[in-house]
Amino acid sequence: MAIDIAAKMTADDLLHLPTDGFRCELIRGELIKMSPAGKNHGAIAAKIGWRLAQFVEDHNLGESYAAETGFIIETNPDTVRAPDASFVSAERAKAVGDITGFFPGPPDLAIEVISPGDTYTEVETKALDWLRAGTQMVLVIDPKKKTVTVYRDLDDIAILTESQSIDGADIIPGWSIPIRDLFK
Repeated sequence: MAIDIAAKMTADDLLHLPTDGFRCELIRGELIKMSPAGKNHGAIAAKIGWRLAQFVEDHNLGESYAAETGFIIETNPDTVRAPDASFVSAERAKAVGDITGFFPGPPDLAIEVISPGDTYTEVETKALDWLRAGTQMVLVIDPKKKTVTVYRDLDDIAILTESQSIDGADIIPGWSIPIRDLFK
C-alpha cells in the first residue's frame, strides 16, 4: 500500500504499514517510531501486564492488552497510542466486539513504563493524552526512581514509592500490587 507521508496519516494507514522492527504510534496524523524496549523496561512491563491479565481473567472483569495494542484516542487527525499494558472493562470490550483493527477509544487503565530515552515531558504528555481521551487511570512506572505516578485526573496525581502498593480502585476492584515487586 502506498502512503503519502506528506499528508496526515490515518489510523488505517498505520494499521497497514509494513513491520520494520519498530513500534509506532500516530500523534495527530504524524508517525512516531520508537525503538524496541530494553531489558529492564520489558521485564517490568511483563510483570505488571502478567499480574493485570491474570487478575482480570480470574475475575472476569474485561480484557487486558499487551504493548502492541493500539487505541484510537483522537480522529481527524488521528492519534493512535499504545501503552505498555492496558485494561478495558467487560462492558466496553463487549460493545466494541471482535475487531481486527485498533481499539476505538481509550483503555480504562493505561500503564506506561519509562524507557531510558524518554523525557519527562514526553511521558507526561502521553499520560495527559490518555486522560483527555477518557482513560480513568494512568500508571507511569519509573524504573530509575522506583516509583509509580498515578494519574486519575488533571488535579488528581499521586507519586507512590516502593513501600506502597498500586490499587485498582473502582476501575479494577481488588487488584493490588506492592510496588517493590515490580523492581525485583
